[in-house]
Formats: sequence, structure tokens, C-alpha cells
Amino acid sequence: MTVPAAPGSSPFDHRMAVFGSDDEFLAQALPFLAEGLAARHEPPPVVIAAPGNLDLLRDALGPAAGDIGLLPHTEWYTGSAANAIAQGAGYLAAHAGPGGRIHLLMEPVWGGRAGRSPRETAEWIRYEALANLLFAPQATTALCAYDTRVAGAAIVAAAQRTHPDCAVYEDPLRIAAELDAVPLPAPPGSAERIPGPAPAAGAVRTWATVQGLAPAEADVFATAVTEAAAALGPVDRALLWADGPACVCELRPVRRVEDPLAGFVPPDPAAGQDRGLWFARQVCAYVDVRDEPGGTSVRLQYG
Repeated sequence: MTVPAAPGSSPFDHRMAVFGSDDEFLAQALPFLAEGLAARHEPPPVVIAAPGNLDLLRDALGPAAGDIGLLPHTEWYTGSAANAIAQGAGYLAAHAGPGGRIHLLMEPVWGGRAGRSPRETAEWIRYEALANLLFAPQATTALCAYDTRVAGAAIVAAAQRTHPDCAVYEDPLRIAAELDAVPLPAPPGSAERIPGPAPAAGAVRTWATVQGLAPAEADVFATAVTEAAAALGPVDRALLWADGPACVCELRPVRRVEDPLAGFVPPDPAAGQDRGLWFARQVCAYVDVRDEPGGTSVRLQYG
């Protein structure tokens, strides 16, 4: 994945299909797949959807279903929204045609992780919004499928704001700013403080082990914290606390985090870029950046 293109100059075609019945799904999916099969210089289209919808396509297409990639969405969406970004970038690099050309029909698992809580749903709406920037250089045609029987009206309404073919589409950065304006719970008074300018990996690892993380997991968490801190620059302080089974670290960098895409664009080792926030987003359940009256905070929740 390269640096995102400027809004308005993107070849990325990000569409949305809303359906509430099997017939409505087929009425939108079949023409899309036919378009993909007819597109020049493209590999066959791929459908990443609920198993029941894959069966509908197999029945409707008959032998022609063999010309299309069909993948259960639980095998694609196996982690966080940030993981889905990495999955998409890797797939396009390995399988798309020139310039990222491919037709993808994609149905998030709203009946699973993506829809299990307002907190989780917000991250998937962020993913849908930022996809317009992150995949902007790619000539990919993506149709995001939303089943109102599973996703529900509120999720569909939020997602419509993230798709350029919808009348209510809004600037992805505005949506990200709205999500980042939601305040986080204050750290508990019992949080352990590690002074700056950077938390030591050994101290974080030892603390996480005491909280019950296995040594390998504690090492991953410590690496996420230290690499995030290195990417953020000098850190005034780091706070550590347990939230149920999760380990949480809040970093207070001296400088503001100006880039709303920080940690979402895969680093380019050839350009000397380190993993930083990218690694933290890949291994942590949540990475939250907040600009507050008292300064910027970056909170990592692992587990």
C-alpha cells in the first residue's frame, strides 16, 4: 500500500449494497459479478460473504460459480478492523491486476465481532471511512454488502456516510474526527506510572506478566508499547493498568499526533520507516488517539 492519494483523485470505486432479502442480495450481487467478469485486465471477482449468501450465489450461477472466488467472511475477517486493512492491502498486492484492478464483494461479520458492541462497531465504521483514503491509489472496485436483517438500521445509516455512492457520504476525516471526539474513560487512580522519555520494554513486560499475560503475550504487548512510543517521539509519561483481562497502556507524547492515518498505512522498510503505531494497531484490540485539553494521549488496549 502506498501513501494515500488526495481525496477526489482516487481510482478506488467504493460502493455499498443494502439488502433485506435473499432476492435483493442477488439483484445487486449478480450484476456486480458480471461487471467484474467482463472487466479487462482483471482477475476473476471475489466474494467474501456469509456462507448463506455464498450458497445463494452458487445456486444462481450454477457452473459459472467456478469462475468466481467464494470465501466465507469469517475466514477473511478474523481480527480487528486494523487487521482487515492489512489483509486487504496484502491481498491486492498479491492477487489484483495492474493498478489494483479487481472486483471484490465484501460483507463484514456484523453478526460477529464487528457488531458485538458499539465500541467495536465504531472501529469498523472508521475502517469503512478511511478505506476511501487508504486504498485511494488502487483501481479496485469494492461492493460492501449490508444485510439489514443482521446489521440493523443504525449500522447501515452510519455506513452510508462512508460510501461515495450514497447521498449522505461525508469526508472520511470528518467521520474519523467524530469518532475521536468520543471521550475515553479516565485512567484508574491505581494505574502504574512509568516516566518518560520512553517506557522500558522490560518494565512493561514485567508488569504485564504480573497481570497474568503469558510471557510471549507480555512480550508482544511490551513491543507494541515501546514501538508506539518510539514513533510518537518523546513521551512525557506512560500509564499501565488492567481492564478485566486486558492490559492497557496510555502514552502521553510531548508532540501532537497530526496524521489521522497514523498507524493505518503499512510501513515501507525500504524507505527506513519503522513499524511504530502500525504494529500496535495490528496486535492490539484498540489504539485510540485523543487530543485533550491536557495534551495528546495514545491508548493501547491489548486483549
